Amino acid sequence: MSDVEEFRLPDLGEGLTEAELVSWAVAVGDTVALNQVIAEVETAKALVELPSPFAGVVRELLARPGDTVPVGTALIRIESTRAGGAESHGGPTADSVLVGYGPSTPTPSRRRRAVADRARSPEAGVDAVPAARRAARELGIELATLTGTGRGGAITVDDVRRAQPAPTPAAAASEDGRESRAPIRSVRRQTAAAMVSSAFTAPHVTEFLTVDVTETVQLLARLRAATAFANLHLTPLTLVAKALLLTLRAYPALNSSWSEDTQEIVTKHYVNLGIATATDRGLVVPNVRDAETLPLPDLCRAIGDLTDTARSGRATPEDLTGGTITITNVGVYGIDTGTPILNPGEAAIVALGAINRRPWVVGVDIVARDVTTLSVTVDHRLVDGEQASKFLADLGAMLTDPVPALLARL
Repeated sequence: MSDVEEFRLPDLGEGLTEAELVSWAVAVGDTVALNQVIAEVETAKALVELPSPFAGVVRELLARPGDTVPVGTALIRIESTRAGGAESHGGPTADSVLVGYGPSTPTPSRRRRAVADRARSPEAGVDAVPAARRAARELGIELATLTGTGRGGAITVDDVRRAQPAPTPAAAASEDGRESRAPIRSVRRQTAAAMVSSAFTAPHVTEFLTVDVTETVQLLARLRAATAFANLHLTPLTLVAKALLLTLRAYPALNSSWSEDTQEIVTKHYVNLGIATATDRGLVVPNVRDAETLPLPDLCRAIGDLTDTARSGRATPEDLTGGTITITNVGVYGIDTGTPILNPGEAAIVALGAINRRPWVVGVDIVARDVTTLSVTVDHRLVDGEQASKFLADLGAMLTDPVPALLARL
């Protein structure tokens, strides 16, 4: 028996109440399979693929790309057979959990999605992340002409950008060309609200320390040549992150949070290390779960995978929530240091500045050394000046003479 089913925007998790429809992967008249990806939406947390809970023929698209759709709103009507659809008439409701986040329905595999894609479009047979597909469509670039550098050879957004060094911004120009306006998208809107809330809720204090990291730079070179780090993207951020995790053991206040609701200070005995990541959609902070338990190669791998996922727009709400302390690398932009704003709910954020060769006093001599400036911003309700100062001094000492310090704390 056939019936027309409505697929409503499901609960995407983490209290999200709406999403912006980015693109449809199907059109009216298309035949869709169960769990075939039919649309891509953007929440305040991430880009999310929506799989179809029905098999059948698309009869109506109820939203347009760019529309902001509340959870529970009908998105599409599919004429389906009962055997291929959901058990309940009307499909998922606002109380359902999106496939891929819930425990009951498995996420369709990349191979399964690729098979469904090839039935729709010749270009869809190319292995590319959805955000790269969208960028390629906007810029008029054929995916088949690109070589992917992502995991498994998948084409990433960066691969598309390299093919079009100066993409046209998605903004409307004024008649005289002196201004352009672009809508505030979900991630940037959420980031702005969170940063304003953080700045006006937590009293920020920032301290700075300039340190000689020559030994850390030399250690980095030796580790890169080691078998354990083959095919891993080992960076100064990785070593600073490891040093941060080891230093943090003696300063639990920096890994705590202030609960206004319960009037409690919550000290975390685990570290979900946030990695501030710039993406084309705005700043996001995915976090490495239980980072303090990871050996250095595993930490390196986890940071690399997580930032790649975030930049491609594939980070899940779980990746982007629950952080306990954050590190940001402003040095990659040639910046000496900064005063970063706390990620909401966290007590501290550490910034790594650029590492440059500078004159440095060693004993009685002035020699060229690799030098950087670290900063730490703390919530002064939770961390006093002495704790912040000692933490930063210990972190700097570990990076100045890393091998003995790392061995002593492993």
